[in-house]
Parts: sequence; C-alpha cells; structure tokens
Amino acid sequence: MTAEDGPDYGIGAVARRLGVPAPTLRTWNLRYGVGPSRRSPGGHRRYDAADLRRLEEMNRLIRSGVPAADAARHVLEARSATRGEEIPAEDAGTAASAVGSASESTAGTVTGPVPETAAGTPSPATGPVGPQVPTPAMLARAAVALDGEAVSDWIGEALARHGVLWTWERLVLPVFAAVSRRQLETGAAVEVEHLFSDRLAAALAPLTRRPRTPVNERPVLLACAEEEQHSLPLHALAAVLSLDHGVETRVLGARTPYSALADAMRRLGPAVVFVWSHQASTGDPSPLAALPSLRPPARVLAGGPGWRDGLPPSVPHVTSFRDALTRISAALQPSPGPR
Repeated sequence: MTAEDGPDYGIGAVARRLGVPAPTLRTWNLRYGVGPSRRSPGGHRRYDAADLRRLEEMNRLIRSGVPAADAARHVLEARSATRGEEIPAEDAGTAASAVGSASESTAGTVTGPVPETAAGTPSPATGPVGPQVPTPAMLARAAVALDGEAVSDWIGEALARHGVLWTWERLVLPVFAAVSRRQLETGAAVEVEHLFSDRLAAALAPLTRRPRTPVNERPVLLACAEEEQHSLPLHALAAVLSLDHGVETRVLGARTPYSALADAMRRLGPAVVFVWSHQASTGDPSPLAALPSLRPPARVLAGGPGWRDGLPPSVPHVTSFRDALTRISAALQPSPGPR
C-alpha cells in the first residue's frame, strides 16, 4: 500500500470502530458480499475508507430494524450506482454460479411452496444476522470458504424450517452437484466435499432416532453396498422415514460387507432391506441374490445410480428419494388377509 491509496484497516480495527464482532463482519462478507476490497502485500484482506463507510451504513440500517439482507443490498446498490459498474464477484463466484445451474436443473422435481426472489432462487429468511435458510449459492460459498460453522447453522435452520426432504432436494443436491462439477473440471474441492459432508452428517444424525411409537413392528434396514462409501443418502432417507413417517430404521452405513448385512438380516428380521450403490464399481447385483431368505420375508430394494444390469427380478431398482419412500411405505403395509 502507498500513501496515495489512503488508509486501510484490519478486521479487528473495523470491529472495534463499529462495535460489531469480527465473526459478524466475516458473516456479512461471506453471505452478502459486504467486506474488504483490498489485499495487503502479504495477501491479507484489508478494508479501505469506502468499505468502512458501507459497513457503517449497513450497521446503522440493521440497528434501525432493516433486515440484514436488505441492508446489504442497499449498500451494494449504492456502491454500484456511485461507480457506474457492476458489483464485483466474490472469490467463490465460480462455485456459486455452478450451484445456480444445478438448482435450476433440479427445480422441476421439487414440490411444495418455496419463498422465491425475482431471480427464481429460494430467498434467505429476513431478520438480524444469524441462522437463516440460505440459497444454494450461499451454502456453496460457505462450503468453499471452509466455514463449517456457517454450513452447520444454515443446514440446521433449513432442516428445522422445511424438513429433511426439502433440504435434501433444494439445498444439498445442488451444492453436491456444484462441488462434483468443480472436481471434474479442476481436480480440486475434495476438502470442500469433506467439510460439507461432515457438517451434513452431523446435522442428520440426531434426526434418525427411533420414533416413540413406530408404525412398523419389523425395522427397515439400510446399508451401503460393499465398498460403497457414499452413505449420506441413507442417513437422509432414515431421517425422513423416522420424522415424517414414524418408521423405525437401522442404518449400517458405508462399506457394509454382504456377509455382515446377511448377519444383520438374520438378527433383526427386517421388513425392508435397502442397499445403496452410488458408483458403478460398487453396483454388482449378484450378491443381492445371495442374501438370506427370511420368514416372514424381507423386501429387498436396490437404490442409487451405481447398480449395473442384472438385478434379481424380485429386487426393484429405486432411482429417486421419493420412489424409495413410496416403495418402503408400500412394503410396510400389512398384506390383505384371505376373503
């Protein structure tokens, strides 16, 4: 920096001047793009005088009762009008753009009322800075920034307000699609996938506990195919079955050997066995035919895109979350007695 560039400030100095905690300033930058516009020679973000004025105005608006998202929009529009230029993209813009495309491609499969902005994307909840329901782009930006706290807060708020199925279809799938695209294009973002998966698993875990009065006498057993590591769909399915349908489940998780699955079937006597394969390398259908026959019988379902041709005739291939719920619910219905 040179003297002609004017003063610049670190986040600590800005926090003290505004009386706003530094984590809140980071949140404003991450969620709304109101943050530092310079970098020091060492690469650290620095606030200049114009950044400080925007933050002072945003802080004033919020304290007067304006929602944080609206306050941020006001100060950013004022900056754009003053400079006569577009608002610059943030560091995670590539991932956010990819998420936007993924969200549009999945919107046709989602039902139910969703609050929307003029752009057609789910709008964040209004109110002071804090947990909100984000757009997919916002959630992806937090994951790319490796902000585990923001990811956890947002996933938790979406689950609390809209439930597991809405969160899975409207937020989780678009973010995973964006991360996968980035991995294919650049070979990077493995750390983003791991952080996002970890925070999602932690949010789903408390939701899969046994219902107080299960509707099923025999549990639903969910397991990944042998060597399959992508187990999050199982945990999401178990959460929906437990919370929304009162179904008792048992989740064996990732990389379940077929011998262990067979032992669990004999021990539990499940009504339904749901086996998940995400990758073609784990989708060999032949072991399913060797699973033990039970009395009363268990309905075996093969879920996921990884299964290759040759599934046993008695094992339906389930290709969507909603199809899985329908088939499991049907299998739990009592068989009609003789007339």
